[in-house]
Amino acid sequence: MTTAAAPPASTRALSPLKVGLFGIGLDTYWPQFPGLEERLHGYVGKVERRLTRPDVEVVNLGLIDTPEKASEAGHAFRRADVDLIFLHVTTYALSSTVLPVVRRAGVPVVILNLQPGAAIDYAGLGALGDRTRMTGEWLAFCSACPVPEIANVFRRAGVSFHQVTGVLEGDPHVWNEVDGWLDAARVAHVMSHNRLGLMGHSYNGMLDISTDTTLQAVTFGTHLQIVELDELAELRRGVGGEDVRAKLAEFAAEFDLQPDCDPAELERAARTSVALDRLVERHHLGSLAYYAHSVPGHENEDVIGSVILGCSLLTARGVPVAGEYEVKNAQAMKIMDTLGVGGSFTEYYALDFDDDVVLMGHDGPGHTRIAQGKTKVRPLAVYHGKVGRGLSVEMSVQHGPVTLLSVVERGSGLMLLVAQGESVPGPILEIGNTNSRYRFPPGARRFVEAWNAQGPAHHCAVGVGNVAERVHKLGALLGIETVQVC
Repeated sequence: MTTAAAPPASTRALSPLKVGLFGIGLDTYWPQFPGLEERLHGYVGKVERRLTRPDVEVVNLGLIDTPEKASEAGHAFRRADVDLIFLHVTTYALSSTVLPVVRRAGVPVVILNLQPGAAIDYAGLGALGDRTRMTGEWLAFCSACPVPEIANVFRRAGVSFHQVTGVLEGDPHVWNEVDGWLDAARVAHVMSHNRLGLMGHSYNGMLDISTDTTLQAVTFGTHLQIVELDELAELRRGVGGEDVRAKLAEFAAEFDLQPDCDPAELERAARTSVALDRLVERHHLGSLAYYAHSVPGHENEDVIGSVILGCSLLTARGVPVAGEYEVKNAQAMKIMDTLGVGGSFTEYYALDFDDDVVLMGHDGPGHTRIAQGKTKVRPLAVYHGKVGRGLSVEMSVQHGPVTLLSVVERGSGLMLLVAQGESVPGPILEIGNTNSRYRFPPGARRFVEAWNAQGPAHHCAVGVGNVAERVHKLGALLGIETVQVC
């Protein structure tokens, strides 16, 4: 199965995810138990090596064993502008050597409660014949000891923390969890640096898609940039023939162009696609929500009726484009794409009770990188419910595991709604839209009722693979509720 690429979050270089790491110990132990301090430093080094990857900068402050060092470490993490801290509990340590670090840094903390082995070698320890050496060996294994103390103080201090418990080496659960926290932190980092373009206005009467854009900025850190359809039209007027020919070649490589596509319509779509690229570049956009109706015969009507192919290419390049000015779903699509699983715009199409599947899809752009086969381009005599006519895309999401995500606004806050299911083969509607067949563990009837009960907008984002656990971790880092219906 081919998953979506993970391109840059926007047309500007994004600063790397910065992860803080420190171990803890108690300075009183070092003269009492020779070699213990060096051994624990080695543990922290092993964690650093497991955290290090091309897109992550690890700020390792080593072993913190006094309140004075803790205060200095807090300032160091703050100066380094870390996004997340991993606290490796190597042995017993005082909570006063921990709190100053994380309180000053002010970012979420993942407590790594990791022993150097699955169990103490009881016989080997007893054979040492020296109670001091035996105690030192035990202290190298007692990472679990101070975790309740640390958790107690964190709770009382209002510090957001999470836990990974296991063995330092040879424990897949530990590093799968760590990878999950890194993925979630990366998404939070991208979202907080993302520039979401808003072009046009809401689809008239769709009350569910309205959102408090300030709340989006407060929750995710996203900058919302209003861009004008008039500007897109102006950019399109400046597109030359060479650029159009290059874009037509890109269309031929990316899409399965159906024989009944009018060359004039392909050229119109290519010209608009080049203009969209330039609009995104000019405003450094990492995502876009759009909709416009214009008036019959106006240039803007011609522009808005020719954006589907260009918006599909942008979505495949890591700049998700949501139609119908669905800001919340543009955010959901960006989250899914940053997780590397796609994020295609979708909604209910129908229920197939015979096969117990939910048909889902949408008109407009699709995420071609997660398509089952090559995405078809078909001409439409009418864009249902919208203005104009022209070319549209038709695709199904790759067969296999999928995850649905909705950013839901309710009351005064946001929540993440997630479900896992499977994209399955079978007949689809060949109407020039994205559409797929999804099977969910509770069955079609119970799934839609459970999903609807959470009050989402009627759009959501679909990605390939099961990433609900990553979404839960993202919600935890952002301090917002995550609800999973299956």
